[in-house]
Amino acid sequence: MAGADFRALAGEVEGRVFLPGSAGFRVGSKLFNTRYGDRTPAAVVTAAHTEDVRRALTWAREQGLPVVARNGGHSFAGYSVNEGLVIDLSRLTGTTADGSTGLVTAGGGAKISHVYDAMQPHEMVFSTGTSPTVGVAGLALGGGAAFAARRYGLTADALVETSVVLADGSLVVASERENPDLFWACKGGGGGNFGINVSLTFQARPVPDVTTFHLTWKWADAAAVLDAGQRMVERAPDDFAARLGVWTYGTGLRAIRDNLEVTLQGQYFGSARDCLEILDPVLSAATPVSRDVTERTFWEANKYMVHATSGDQFALRSNYIREPLAAEGVQTLLSWVERWPGSHNGDGGGAGLFSWGGAINRVAPDATAFVHRDTLFLVSMDTAWTEDDSPAQVDANLDWLNGLHAAMAPHVTGSAYQNFVDPELTDWRTAYYGANYARLTQVKEKYDPEGVFSFDQAIGT
Repeated sequence: MAGADFRALAGEVEGRVFLPGSAGFRVGSKLFNTRYGDRTPAAVVTAAHTEDVRRALTWAREQGLPVVARNGGHSFAGYSVNEGLVIDLSRLTGTTADGSTGLVTAGGGAKISHVYDAMQPHEMVFSTGTSPTVGVAGLALGGGAAFAARRYGLTADALVETSVVLADGSLVVASERENPDLFWACKGGGGGNFGINVSLTFQARPVPDVTTFHLTWKWADAAAVLDAGQRMVERAPDDFAARLGVWTYGTGLRAIRDNLEVTLQGQYFGSARDCLEILDPVLSAATPVSRDVTERTFWEANKYMVHATSGDQFALRSNYIREPLAAEGVQTLLSWVERWPGSHNGDGGGAGLFSWGGAINRVAPDATAFVHRDTLFLVSMDTAWTEDDSPAQVDANLDWLNGLHAAMAPHVTGSAYQNFVDPELTDWRTAYYGANYARLTQVKEKYDPEGVFSFDQAIGT
């Protein structure tokens, strides 16, 4: 920004400062969702250590520059890049694991892959996401759930301590003993709201071998599979987790219809024989087109279950359900998937039902900032496109997504998952945080009274 002396900043930090057009700038400002790829910061500082974070933050405040911390750049709404100074944490990846205590400490820039690399030699784990390039800090701050969450709880639930650089540049520790209000807020209050988390310590637990499963059915069987699959999860033990998906892809009506698919994937902490017994209701509902049920080590399963995506430009909306969708809700969902307008992105459009419950729901809604503790499934609805799609086609995709979201409203809770950031939400305070929002605003006022950490859906805005 005009008037900011970035050479002075470069002289204050050990890391590097990158300006638009310079080598390295794009690496520090690239967003996973390229829909927001035209968002360009005034500068990026790649912090070498915590002291760099403090110096950069203090400098930005003195200059009157907006500031945001960035790790993996996976914010679905692009909130990890602003028009001021981006503090890139990608060098703060140091991660250690203690097999005797189960404690895992990760730098604020550590990715899920760094955490798994540290834990694997000790055969222990806590619940993380399915993409190795996602930053564990952002994941934990907004909740964090994957196929291990019904057994181990959310990523946020495993957090036992975090070091935070506050808006005034001070470094504090947040735990149940120190700054417990800030610690509470960091367990589901959303990334970027209260400070810059430069270190996070989690409690990991021993991990056994698992069985993974991946099944597909003809579209004609979608209603039967969704009905049986939801009820199967409702009765399943905590060691079982699954995602039911209905989706399609392609650029023409015929291709979209030909590619309609219903899938079930997930994992079970136990044998294939026992897993098949749990799967029996959905296997009996309709004969799969393809079926893979395989025993693996957790680490083999982790690689097998990696969430692969074409990336590029996309939009996603979310909600929750507390009980299986009735027939009307299932038909509404399927009919909207059938009318997806098409695009050149291989990810296509559709919806997924991620199993919730288990250990997630055994935590009281007000025990952490994460309030969604009474649900059966997280429902995600998404669509994707590329630069090869015309503006009219992009608009058609967004209209379709908003139409699906509105059509499903009578069948869902009206909440939303804060890690699936949705810039279209007008009632995001209630949807993300429910009754916990008032307490979150109190924490925000205490630790960031001037609103230094701000974005479109920041706490207190």
